[in-house]
Amino acid sequence: MDFQFTADDEAFRSDVRDFLAAELPTDWERRAEEEPTAEIQQFTRGFVRRLAERRWLAMAWPKEYGGLAAGHMQQLIYNEEMSYRGAPGAFSMGVAWVGPAIMLYGTDAQKQRFIPRITSGEDVWCTLYSEPGAGSDLAALQTRAVADGDDYLINGQKIWTSGAHTSDWGWLAARTDPDAPKHRGISTFVVPMTSPGITVRPLINMAGQHGFNEVFFENVRIPKESLVGELNRGWYQVAVALDFERSGIQAYAGSRRTLEHLAALAREEPELLRRRPQTRLALADRAIELRVGTSIAYRIPWMQSRGRVPNYEASMSKLFGSELTQRVARTGTEMLGAYGQLCAGSRWAPLRGRLASAYLSSVSSTIAAGTSEIQRNIIATRGLGLPRG
Repeated sequence: MDFQFTADDEAFRSDVRDFLAAELPTDWERRAEEEPTAEIQQFTRGFVRRLAERRWLAMAWPKEYGGLAAGHMQQLIYNEEMSYRGAPGAFSMGVAWVGPAIMLYGTDAQKQRFIPRITSGEDVWCTLYSEPGAGSDLAALQTRAVADGDDYLINGQKIWTSGAHTSDWGWLAARTDPDAPKHRGISTFVVPMTSPGITVRPLINMAGQHGFNEVFFENVRIPKESLVGELNRGWYQVAVALDFERSGIQAYAGSRRTLEHLAALAREEPELLRRRPQTRLALADRAIELRVGTSIAYRIPWMQSRGRVPNYEASMSKLFGSELTQRVARTGTEMLGAYGQLCAGSRWAPLRGRLASAYLSSVSSTIAAGTSEIQRNIIATRGLGLPRG
């Protein structure tokens, strides 16, 4: 592994940093930590459009689909810098999931309709996968799509749907053959979130944030043209390992920002370390772990750039990064003592209550996007060659 970025890569990093410095408000970090307002949502949409104008929104996509055909290392740099600054648009369901699936499996009409509006940032998407009884075992989903003349009728429930309350479209996995083995009776659809019969209910997490939602479908009617790909082959389409950067660098970029804030606060208020001398060692441990994890993350696009497919390596990065996020939040909260429990809005809250929010919200880090148990199973079987228990 080469630990040096190329001159072109470093030039691109400078371009991204200059763009963020020019386009983000000076107080963006504070505003981004607040509950999203209509003003913030409007700014976010405009910012995403400016990313789209540079073709950065879907930079790894082929040029004919509105991308830049950028290499994996450039995409890693972009994700790292965007996440470090907490910039909006760092992750898009439309870019990550929907667009690639439509490129691979969609009809020409679907490509012409949806791809340009994804790369332009005009349409916001959510993924309608998880259900109360189908999380890590996604193939157990029970939401039904039943053919009815020229339409499908959809009934069921989805849960933990990120951004459903602000999305224009949903990317739905539903069961179309209840008699088939569970992996062979699922299909994928595009669904307007304004369709009659869709109800979105907020799920507020214990940090007081509204990101997740429950989505209910009651006789939702969509045209048969909404089916993407082959009927009853949706599971295999969802499971395709798409050739896009999946290093997990976002977790490490966010942890680096938090550690820098903690170190700066410790220098400003040395009494924090005098009262808790063990904190100095804990911060050093987190900094070492951050370097280790970042190297793991860097290795993944490096492998991809050489035509190798990272498998257990991506699970290593996700596992280490999500658990590091929790350790950083715990270290910061312990460093601040009782004040670390104060949330945003309190004039006594250090770092505007960032650590209290991070401590609470990081609980889900080892569950979302594949639990730590699932990641360890992948590492054990595919990485170490251990037998299944």
